[in-house]
Formats: sequence, C-alpha cells, structure tokens
Amino acid sequence: MANILVVEDEKSINDLITMNLKLVGHHFCKSYNGTDVIQFLKQEKFDLILLDIMLPGMDGFELMQHIRAYNIPVIFLTAKESLSDRITGFELGAEDYIIKPFEILELLARINVVLRRAKPSDDLFVLGEAEVKLLERQVLKNDQPVELTAREFDLLEVLIRNRNIALSREKLLELVWGYDFLGETRTVDVHIRQLRKKLGWEERIVTIFKLGYRLNAEV
Repeated sequence: MANILVVEDEKSINDLITMNLKLVGHHFCKSYNGTDVIQFLKQEKFDLILLDIMLPGMDGFELMQHIRAYNIPVIFLTAKESLSDRITGFELGAEDYIIKPFEILELLARINVVLRRAKPSDDLFVLGEAEVKLLERQVLKNDQPVELTAREFDLLEVLIRNRNIALSREKLLELVWGYDFLGETRTVDVHIRQLRKKLGWEERIVTIFKLGYRLNAEV
C-alpha cells in the first residue's frame, strides 16, 4: 500500500479522506497548510500527494514548484473549477485534477489509477491461499491458476481496491457492470457466490446487513 500526504485545510474533508485511505490500507500524513508541506517532503518519502490549491501559507500551484524536485505524483483536490485553473494544474505536472465536491469512491479509484502508473509492482494482493495479480489479471490458488470470467475478475478487483468499505449492490453494479446495466441487482450475489467458491473465501467476503458486501482481509 502507498504512503499518501493529504494537504487540505478543511479538517472535515481531510478527516474524511484519510479515514477512507486507512480503510483501504494506505498510510497517510495530514497537512493543513502549504508551508508545512516543505518540511514533510524533507522528512518522509511519499508515493502520492493529494493537494488542495487554496491553502494558507503557500497555495497548491506554488507548492508544485517544490514538489516536482521530489518526483512525487500529485492529484489536485480543489473547488477551483475554471478551465484555466485545470490547465494550469496539468501544466505544472499534476496527474489528475478533481473538483470538489467529489465522491469518495471516485477519489479512491483515481488514486489507484495514479498509483498503478507510478508503482505497477504493487498490483499484487494475497489473501489466504489466493494470490491476485491485478495488473496481469491473473489469479492463483495454491500456485494453481484459477479461471475467472472477465466480469468475475472486474468484481474481484473492485472489492480488493475498496476492501473494508461496504459497497451496496447498486454501487457494485455501477462500478463493475456500468451505469447502463438494467438487470436485477441479485446478479451481484450470484457472482459473489462464484468468487467465494473458486477462491475459498467463504468467510472473507462479508455481507453487511444484507445490503452490500465488503472484502475483509482481517478475517
């Protein structure tokens, strides 16, 4: 998992982001102003920075001049939504530019995309006797290949990348099947049962109050 610096002066937003980073297994540091970021960069190694633009002390655009020397990928999280601001962000070297308000699951998905580009070797997940190579879309159990359908693997990847977060059937349909899926939500249950059977994860994929699912790596 990654070590992420969250630079956001609104405490409630900072807490929301870091709480969800912790849930999916990332480490993090919090910063509430631009000035402290310089010191953080000198003291610790980060895999990613989530950076607000309007900050006390030094704004996000100014900070990019310092961050580039450390070659750390940056995602801007900001209320500045004009085209000129977005262009400036990308020209300064940001990997992504997300406008507030945002959905936390979308943020986590975009974080995963950036981390995959920066650290492709981290795309290995091991739980019990199963080993999942996300980049190669390959699954092994006791070192033997496990045959999954494309949809089963897509579902497995979403569960892995959002582990310890309860995802409703409707959210899983949106993330795995797409917005235009018009089928019965129980199709999620069928695919979950297949994953449990094939991977031997009967107790690993937890049903939360019968409303959704969570992959629990701690069971």
